[in-house]
Amino acid sequence: MTKPAAPKRHLPTSPFKVPVAPAPKHFDTGDQVTHDVYGLGRVVGIEDGVAALVDFGSTQMRILSPYPKMTKL
Repeated sequence: MTKPAAPKRHLPTSPFKVPVAPAPKHFDTGDQVTHDVYGLGRVVGIEDGVAALVDFGSTQMRILSPYPKMTKL
């Protein structure tokens, strides 16, 4: 049984920049989006902070937050 890796911490004396967490993505109903797997679509529903229901034409998919493969156009 293996233990999960501990998160890396930034040392104050390091010459490298502090890693910045990306801002959470926010989508509204009616936004046109593109998804790396499903292609172009339109947001038809939002579950606050949980998921977005997106119509890709041939199918509707529930995409879970934080939406790593989806961007707003």
